Amino acid sequence: MRETDFVSGFARGLKVIEAFGETRQRLSIAEASKLTALDRATVRRSLLTLAELGYADYDGKFFTLTPKILRLGHAYLSATPLPALLQPHLDHLSERAGQSASASVLDGIEIVYVARASQRRVMSINLTPGSRLPAYCASMGRVLLAALPESEARAILARSELRQNTANTKTDPEELIAEFRRVRADGYAVIDQELEIGLCSIAVPVENDRGETVAAINIGAPAALVPAAEMKDRYLKLLKETQAALRPLLHR
Repeated sequence: MRETDFVSGFARGLKVIEAFGETRQRLSIAEASKLTALDRATVRRSLLTLAELGYADYDGKFFTLTPKILRLGHAYLSATPLPALLQPHLDHLSERAGQSASASVLDGIEIVYVARASQRRVMSINLTPGSRLPAYCASMGRVLLAALPESEARAILARSELRQNTANTKTDPEELIAEFRRVRADGYAVIDQELEIGLCSIAVPVENDRGETVAAINIGAPAALVPAAEMKDRYLKLLKETQAALRPLLHR
């Protein structure tokens, strides 16, 4: 892309939107400036523009996003057939497994949920389409990272905050790269309470009709009911059947 084609003001505005999150629902100009590493004048103009267009509310000190901001994410969900194709298969998978089933895609250092069928809540956070999790410690993230060239996976790990969520969380880059190799060879990933205590999950890649990985699907279960060592025997066959059913439906 030519430098003259890059709209820097638009890019800064998007960066300000991304500063908001589940634990940052209200932001002052100073807080948003610190989070985005942009100067206060730039952040102020961006936030006031969002408020003027109805994407944010402003009480004189704090800004909060409005439901109108959902139009931006809905545009993606409406424009791509992937969520609509995945949802009925996830519903069927979840019913057969008796556990929650999800689908996600890779976005930078995170996975983004694009579809979900929930039997019961197994995490402390409420996961819905649009939710994000760090890729390195999520079963679907491991599957998606394993599908990349190793140099790309290493670059993503280098940009990630490899946080020790639990005593089980793998954070050593070389250990993670070795795990990606195993996942690539085996065709699935199992997570044993690395995101949070009490949650195990197993994931497989979703491939298109050319064999390219375009998403991942998983089953999550409470560790007290289904230990990580039992995830493969209980759920891999169901995941593989769903994987096979989806492949001819997904065209490049």
